[in-house]
Amino acid sequence: MKLFLVIGILSIFSAVLACSVQNRTVAADVPTVLPDAVEKNNAPKKKPPVLVELFTSEGCSSCPPADRVLIRLNDEQPNKDAEIITLAFHVDYWDRLGWKDRFSSNLYSERQNGYADRFKLDSIYTPQMVVDGQKEFVGSNFATAQSAITEAAKIQKGAVELSNGTDAKNPSLKVRISDLPAHENSYVWLAIAEDNLRTNVKRGENGGKILSHVSVVREMRLIGDINPTDKSFETEAAFQFQPDWNRKNLKFVVFVQGKDTKKVYGINKKALG
Repeated sequence: MKLFLVIGILSIFSAVLACSVQNRTVAADVPTVLPDAVEKNNAPKKKPPVLVELFTSEGCSSCPPADRVLIRLNDEQPNKDAEIITLAFHVDYWDRLGWKDRFSSNLYSERQNGYADRFKLDSIYTPQMVVDGQKEFVGSNFATAQSAITEAAKIQKGAVELSNGTDAKNPSLKVRISDLPAHENSYVWLAIAEDNLRTNVKRGENGGKILSHVSVVREMRLIGDINPTDKSFETEAAFQFQPDWNRKNLKFVVFVQGKDTKKVYGINKKALG
């Protein structure tokens, strides 16, 4: 009787020991997943950037709805396929019709004329929206904007990295462009834009209205040229703040654009920070 009891206890002990060894073996076969790897795998994939330009004017009664569309695209980022980077160019050809837009510039009217040539339009108009330099339409049409942005997001672009210069007394922006896809002779543009702007329009077609604006281009200038054989580009662009700019609402937008086709080959933005 005692012999059977001892044999039984030894059998149970052997089974427990075997199970323990098996568990350790299985555990040893399971790869260790580091927290950094988990975080990297779970990180949201960066959406491709798409440039949306709006040509507008405070003197145009059709423009406020388009301004609201641009605000929605910029603030809500409603397109699941793209990071929308917006710029608002206030043209000057409405200024003589009762209200001078304080943000307007002939340079922006000339830029719009360049698009009129590209799209073979009979004349320029407001509000006009242009997506990645390749599709134009009436700027108040949100559905068309969404469709154009989705299509533009499918096109490969180069990488544009932006960082602050090292000299605090002389502010500058470091620009590094790499991995450019096949491209033509292209310009590198820097736009300094301001958000959260409002104007109490006293005269003209929008007289009596308070208009809100986003991504208003305060300064636009050429900072480089890229040849078709170039895959990368670097520069450091100095800039100066103007007294009527609100620094906390400023952002930089740098993009590479074909001289002839107007196609955008790379773009990024950076808050003043």
